[in-house]
Amino acid sequence: MKPPGSARPPLLRAVTALAALLAVLLLWHALTAVWGVISPARFPNPAEVGLALKQIAVEGYSNGRLHQHVLTSVMLVTMGFVVASSVGVALGLAMGASRTVEALVNPVFLLLRPIPPLAWIPLAIVWLGLGNSAKMMVIFFAAFVPSVINSHAGVRQIDKPLFEAAAMLRVRGWRYWREVLIPGAMPSIFTGLRLSLQASWTTLVAAELVGAITGLGQILNQAAQDIYPAMILVGMISVALCGWLMTLGLGWIERRVMPWKAT
Repeated sequence: MKPPGSARPPLLRAVTALAALLAVLLLWHALTAVWGVISPARFPNPAEVGLALKQIAVEGYSNGRLHQHVLTSVMLVTMGFVVASSVGVALGLAMGASRTVEALVNPVFLLLRPIPPLAWIPLAIVWLGLGNSAKMMVIFFAAFVPSVINSHAGVRQIDKPLFEAAAMLRVRGWRYWREVLIPGAMPSIFTGLRLSLQASWTTLVAAELVGAITGLGQILNQAAQDIYPAMILVGMISVALCGWLMTLGLGWIERRVMPWKAT
């Protein structure tokens, strides 16, 4: 018999998730199309969303078809996230490993940390215009902060005996980073990466509301101007699915890097 806190089998988890999703869809259909509790002008029914999905997938909407909008947004998020997380993780590890680096960098980081990512949008537009570079700059700041904080915290949470053992064995240089710092901080690093990825998607959609030609945020912006609730929901669902799939991919990488955490 499994202990009370043991994880459920993957198949059972999948069946449970599918059942919950079907229940939500049935309730949505009942409230909008059957009982009429929610007005179609305020929230569309599933059939209307299906028609909007067909329209954007086949005919196109707001300067492109659905796959073009998705590719644009996924490319921007991926590029901004990879650059920001790479720099952020390296900086966080360096701050955690060296008091000197922390003393030099932390005052500047503490000034940047409270600034909301969306506050960088006007400055990004002034510096880089309305193109993709401005959006990547905003995504960078959104993903940078969580990766730095969690990487720094990961180093500080490493058990002290590990540092003492490394000093006793004279583990230094790149070997010290490879065998002590990075493995010890890895769980916290991936926590920061998940937060950074979520912040990247949130910020991208907001950035694409201004001056984008294609992208999921542009769908939401155009649909709001057209008062097209069904298309708004298509855009929201697309963002949710893209973010979910990228999170699954990050989880797959985490299980390969830390196989002992696989369930």
